[in-house]
Amino acid sequence: MEGELLPQPDIQDIRLAKVLNALGDPVRMHLFRAFATDDQCDCDCARLGLGHLHKSTVSHHMRVLREAGVTSTRAVGRNRHVALRRADLDARFPGLVEALLAAGAAEEAAEGAER
Repeated sequence: MEGELLPQPDIQDIRLAKVLNALGDPVRMHLFRAFATDDQCDCDCARLGLGHLHKSTVSHHMRVLREAGVTSTRAVGRNRHVALRRADLDARFPGLVEALLAAGAAEEAAEGAER
């Protein structure tokens, strides 16, 4: 895909504390799970299930994820395409992505059962 890759840390510069801090926010964890299901997502708030948030708020959350090394973002014209850096995260912290996705799914199921 054409376009400019926005600044992100090199794989060796990704730090576990930054990744976990970035994913400590419920909105960013939601984005993490959404990006894990697609090879690449656009930044449409409604499609991401965040239509209730302002576009600038979602952009902020995406920037935090990118700067922590969780995602990569490619600018194509005025559009942004975001992808989870799954291979990089798996290489740097084996099992982390799967553990976070499993924990997130279990949390979502528990919340659904409470409703």
